[in-house]
Amino acid sequence: MTTRFRQLLTATTALTFGLILLGVYTGAIGAGLTCGARWPLCDGWMGLFPANWASFVEWFHRLVAMITGFAIIGSTVAAWRGDYSSRIKYATAVATVVLPVQIFLGANTIVNFGALAQVLHHTAALAILTAMVAATAWSFDAPATTATADTAAESGTDTDATPSSD
Repeated sequence: MTTRFRQLLTATTALTFGLILLGVYTGAIGAGLTCGARWPLCDGWMGLFPANWASFVEWFHRLVAMITGFAIIGSTVAAWRGDYSSRIKYATAVATVVLPVQIFLGANTIVNFGALAQVLHHTAALAILTAMVAATAWSFDAPATTATADTAAESGTDTDATPSSD
């Protein structure tokens, strides 16, 4: 298990948790409701310059969600391309599969604002967070290696050998 991969999983999990907290705040102030009939652009000039604080929070939540989504996809790609345990691969895959559902449910909280929409949106978010926490925790089961040691092991060279002075 490379330290770099662990850091990616840890950062992605932290981003996911932060996004959930931001989402709770976004919902609590009713920021999605600022969009009204103009969703997905919301208010302001093409949504680029939010008209008020709630609109800014809605757009910021979307930005953080996009960054987090790419981090989740990147973690999944890294897990499947690397030589990591199958449980890490499947946990990140679960997070990636739930991701488009979460995006759809997020849009639904704006269009069909209500308790059921909120519960479904937060349930999907917690499913993603659970998968990422599991993948991160499982990454700490294996001993850490550095990328240099992994590269040397793949090429068959000995990283502990000292050059001879022949």
